[in-house]
Amino acid sequence: PIPAPALYIETNTSEEVPHHSDVSGLVFTSANGVRCYVNRTNYFETPAWCVGPATAKAARDSGFKTVHESSGNAVDLANYIANHAVPTDKPLLHVANDAAKGDLKRELEKFGFAVEFCPLYHMRQSESLPAAAIEALESDLPALVLIHSAKGAEAFAALAKNCAMNQVIAVSISKQAANPLTSLDLKAVIVATAPNEDGLFGAINDAIAILSA
Repeated sequence: PIPAPALYIETNTSEEVPHHSDVSGLVFTSANGVRCYVNRTNYFETPAWCVGPATAKAARDSGFKTVHESSGNAVDLANYIANHAVPTDKPLLHVANDAAKGDLKRELEKFGFAVEFCPLYHMRQSESLPAAAIEALESDLPALVLIHSAKGAEAFAALAKNCAMNQVIAVSISKQAANPLTSLDLKAVIVATAPNEDGLFGAINDAIAILSA
């Protein structure tokens, strides 16, 4: 494996975080959101609603006492919350990056929940990919690229646009995350059957089968 971050996190220190007594729960759509939030608080009694296993693990490891774990994307999480909670007079606090589309907020509002958005970080494109990654992409040998988000895919496509990648298979966590890769000349794009880490590793096995054929 070659670590090749196409993005890096820049925290938004100017964003004010509401007091825990003013919210009914915390909604996390990434482990990065959990990490940025815990850097701003020492209170872990507020229920945490998490988009998937990796995010839920980050919440538990950070010390949250009550962690609810969904499986899927932001819309799936909204439906999960609606099936396991009732709206109160206090809003849910969605902690995410500033580029979040707002699908979760819109879905939750349909169910009668008030939602406050708290963008605690930005994702910035890296200046370049590591030399080892460029070498692997341009090699005549097969290679796999793991795509975890649409923003990551967009950054990767920009950073690798001059690479010859006809032996490269992209393995994407979702169809939406794979969309920015259409400009690249890849051998194939394999999309996970479920938008989580387990689905991604299943898609890796499918990609390996293609390379082994």
